[in-house]
Amino acid sequence: MANVSLVTGFFLLGFSDEPELQTFHGVLFLLLYLAALMSNLLITALITLDLKLQTPMYFFLRSLSLLDVSFVSVPVPNFIIDSFTHNNSISILGCAFQILLMTSFAAGETFVLTAMSYDRYVAICHPLHYEVIMNGRACALLAGASWALGGLFGAVYTAGTFSMPFCGSSVIPEFFCDIPSLLRISCSQTPIVVYVSIAIGMYAGVSCCICIVISYVYIFSTVLKIPTTQGQSKAFSTCLPHLLVFTVFMLTACIVYLKPPSSTPSVLDRLLSVIYTVLPPVFNPVIYSLRNSDMKWALMRLLQRLKAKKFTSISNSKHLCL
Repeated sequence: MANVSLVTGFFLLGFSDEPELQTFHGVLFLLLYLAALMSNLLITALITLDLKLQTPMYFFLRSLSLLDVSFVSVPVPNFIIDSFTHNNSISILGCAFQILLMTSFAAGETFVLTAMSYDRYVAICHPLHYEVIMNGRACALLAGASWALGGLFGAVYTAGTFSMPFCGSSVIPEFFCDIPSLLRISCSQTPIVVYVSIAIGMYAGVSCCICIVISYVYIFSTVLKIPTTQGQSKAFSTCLPHLLVFTVFMLTACIVYLKPPSSTPSVLDRLLSVIYTVLPPVFNPVIYSLRNSDMKWALMRLLQRLKAKKFTSISNSKHLCL
């Protein structure tokens, strides 16, 4: 250990060493980021401004959109800037900040998706008691607990990861700082704190999965008892998108973090990281919200209000000129 030099910063390998390809990747990620940002902020604005969307289901959808925006805004803007400036270095503090925020928002999103499954369970299996059980206080408590627990997990993971020194190679073969890459360059032979943190995270993830599976067993058994095909279709249309979003998010995260460590990560590993970090915030609004008829009507009402406001403003301007 006396001859080992400690790492004081990291180098994010990204997807290519060629400046032209780096610029291309920066433009591509910029387009994806703008799509994620605008669609999720549009959903947040619609749910906030439209009185007809003030229900528990859309309350959690707004929380999910805010978490998506927060999650994708941690690694992607930094990667875009690095791609345009061709400077992929990052300090230990910056790396720790990335892991803290990304882990917090990812954990928070998992808890919010679990709360959404409970909301769907109550709505379909106990419709007469839905307004009593899922009142405003309960929704705020579930959402607040999801954000708080996410922050707690982020702090635990970050403290555990950076409680050990790093030595050897300073290259991280990703476009953002990730825990598996940091474990590979750790000097510690027994990073017990990190493994305890991972065990806690796995326990929480498995618990959320079990809760969601149990909820959907009851949901599907109740939906299949609905006598009309139209009623079944409506129930499935509100539940299947949520199940799809959660499955894709958890499956890609498990593949990235639970696969055996490799000394030479492949292109597939980086693509899985993109699927895990970038694609959910881009496609969640399409899968979950923008295809929803209530959201479409809310968007039309908002556009009509903006059009009417603009027309009124022009009319007042003409009146003042006269």
